[in-house]
Amino acid sequence: MTDRWALAPAEDGGAELAPLGPDGLPSGPVLREADLTRAVRERPDVTRWVWRSTAEVYPRLLATGVRVERCYDVEDAETLLLGHEGRYGQPRSAAAALARLRGGPVPPDPPLHSAAPGAQSSLFEPQSVRSAALPLTDLAEVYAEQQRRHDRTGHPDRMRLLTAAESAGMLVAAEMNRAGLPWSAEVHRAVLHDLLGERYAGGGEPRRLAELADEVSAAFGRRVRPDLPADVIKAFGQAGIRVRSTRRWELESLDHPAVKPLVEYKKLYRIWVAHGWSWLQDWVREGRFRPEFLAHGTVTGRWVTNGGGALQIPKVIRRAVVADPGWRLVVADADQMEPRVLAAISRDPGLMEVAGQETDLYQSVSDRAFSGDRGQAKLAVLGAVYGQTSGDGLKNLAALRRRFPRAVAYVDEAARAGEEGRLVRTWLGRTCPPAAGTDDTGTDEAGIPVDAVDAAAAVGDGETMSEDRQWVPGHASSNARARGRFARNFVVQGSAADWALLLLAALRRTCAGMAAELVFFQHDEVIVHCPEEEAEAVAAAIREAAELAGRLTFGETPVRFPFTTAVVECYADAK
Repeated sequence: MTDRWALAPAEDGGAELAPLGPDGLPSGPVLREADLTRAVRERPDVTRWVWRSTAEVYPRLLATGVRVERCYDVEDAETLLLGHEGRYGQPRSAAAALARLRGGPVPPDPPLHSAAPGAQSSLFEPQSVRSAALPLTDLAEVYAEQQRRHDRTGHPDRMRLLTAAESAGMLVAAEMNRAGLPWSAEVHRAVLHDLLGERYAGGGEPRRLAELADEVSAAFGRRVRPDLPADVIKAFGQAGIRVRSTRRWELESLDHPAVKPLVEYKKLYRIWVAHGWSWLQDWVREGRFRPEFLAHGTVTGRWVTNGGGALQIPKVIRRAVVADPGWRLVVADADQMEPRVLAAISRDPGLMEVAGQETDLYQSVSDRAFSGDRGQAKLAVLGAVYGQTSGDGLKNLAALRRRFPRAVAYVDEAARAGEEGRLVRTWLGRTCPPAAGTDDTGTDEAGIPVDAVDAAAAVGDGETMSEDRQWVPGHASSNARARGRFARNFVVQGSAADWALLLLAALRRTCAGMAAELVFFQHDEVIVHCPEEEAEAVAAAIREAAELAGRLTFGETPVRFPFTTAVVECYADAK
C-alpha cells in the first residue's frame, strides 16, 4: 500500500480519496466515502494525507478523536512556492493553482475570516482562507505540479523539508486549538480585583483606574483623560513640557507629578482592556483559553493568533494559567535563539564555536570581542540582526565584524539584496517578498503587515528589544534602507521560524505516545501540559527535539540550541 493518499472533502460530509503514485497522481481508482472521518480512521497505514487545507479537514477529524501522523497542505505549499518563485501576493488557493497550471483565468482568494470572541469556532471551522473545494483528480494534478516545482528550486531537498515542516506546523496548530491552554477563571478574577479594584456598574473604569485618573488630573490642575494620548500631550504642553508621545520611556524622563500615576494608569489600562473581565468572558470556556493559532501567520514564518491576544499575555495574568490537578506545565524557552541561528546559517567558524556551547552566548562573545562587556556584545549581535547600525551600534558592529566576519557579512549581504529589491531566502527557502514592482507579475503586494522586529523581539534570556518595527510589502519599496533592515532580519528570524517548525514536529511525534499535549507556542517558547509523572520525559523530549531540528534544518554544525525548561503548576512561576 502506498503511504500517500489524497483526500478531497465533499460538501455532504463525505470525501473522495485515492492512493498516489511517485508522480503525485492517483495510482488507483478514486474512491467515494460517505463519511470523511471514517475514511481516514479506517486507513491507519496511510502515513501522509495530501489535502487542500489542513484548516478545512483536520479540525473535523480532531472533533471525532482522529489524528493523523503527517499531511501535505496544498494551499500552504502554494504560498511557499509562489514566494520562492518571486510571485508573492498571487492567489494561493488550490483553485488558483489549477487555473495557472491550465492557463485559465485565476480566481482571487476569498477574504480571511476572523474568529468571533467567545464563539470558539476555531475548534470546528477553518478561520483562514476558505476557498472552493476541488475534485480529487484536480487536487492531485496541482499536487503533482507542485512536486515538479520543488524540483526546480535551487535546493529541492531543503524546500521539500520546509513544505513538510509547514504542514506539520498546521497539524500542531489545529491540535493546540482543540486542546486549549489551561486557564483558571477564578484566579484571573482575583488578579483583576487585586490590580484594578471593584468594577462599577455600567462598564466604566474600575476603581483603581478611576483613582489614578483623578491623580493625573489633580497633578495637571484640570480634568485630563489619561486614556487619550492627545489630551495628555496637550496637558503637558500647557504645563510648559513638550512631549512627542505618551510612551513610557519618554514619560519617565520627565519631572512632573503626573508621571507616576500616568505610567501606572497606562499599565493597568492595557490589562483592563486586553485581558480584563470582558476578555475572560469572551475567551475562556470550561477551564481552557482557546485562541486560534495560525502557523505561517507572517512572511517570516512566525505564528500569530486570530483573536484573544495569546502571544501578549502579561506576566501578571499568567498567574491564571494553571495546570489541571495532578498535571504540570513544562515551559521551555530557547536560549538566545537568533544569534545561534545566525551562526548556523552564516557558517562563521568563530560564532559557531561560541554557539556550540550551552552557556551564555553574549558573555562568550564579549570575552572574545568586547573585553568581557556583555552589554556591548549583546548590542552588537542584536544590531547585526536587527539593523541597528548607527551611533554606538555602528562602533559595536565594527568590533563584531573583526571577530566574526562571515556572520556579519551574511546579514550585510541580505540587507544589500533587500535594498536592491532582490529575493532573499531563509536557509530552507522561505522567501522574503520582493519590493513592489521588482517582480515580473505586476502583483500588488501592499497591505500585508509583517514583523521586521517582532513585538517582543525576544532574544532568549528574558530580555527584549525596546522598539517594534513593521514593514509592509509594497510600501517599504519607497524606503530601500527600511527594506534592507527587514531583509537582514528576515534571514535570521525566518530561519529561526523554520527550525521551530521542525522542533514542534519532532516534539509532537514524541508526545504522541503520551497523555501530554502541546498547548502553547510562540517564536522561542513552547508549553506542554502533561501528567506530573510525564514531566521529566517531556523536558527531555524538548531538548532532543531541539537538537534534531538543528541537524535537520542546518545540517551538521557544532551549533547547539539549548532550552531553559521549568516544570510548574502555574505559568507565572516559570520565569
